[in-house]
Amino acid sequence: MIIVNTENIVGYEITEVHGLVRGNIVQSKNIGKDIIAGFRTLVGGEIKEYTEMLTEARQKSTALMVKEAEELGANAIVNVRYMTSQIMQNAAEILAYGTAVTIQKK
Repeated sequence: MIIVNTENIVGYEITEVHGLVRGNIVQSKNIGKDIIAGFRTLVGGEIKEYTEMLTEARQKSTALMVKEAEELGANAIVNVRYMTSQIMQNAAEILAYGTAVTIQKK
């Protein structure tokens, strides 16, 4: 599956548009990680526990989007975007979305 954030893929032509596909997940860390992250906010710097949480959530939401595209018969997703929002304290939603298409080499 080719995934891009552009309308076109160089060297390919879009032969069919399948429509919007998306994958979303709400992710949080366990209480132990939240406590460690809380201590990190006191001293400043990167809060690795939350960086890991968001990276994992992006990977999962992307995988869900790809699965939906594959079920439609697509072999690429164009115009991919990510959105995030805080659902509750220490939990974030990641939404990945794009347009599922079939492409072929020019």
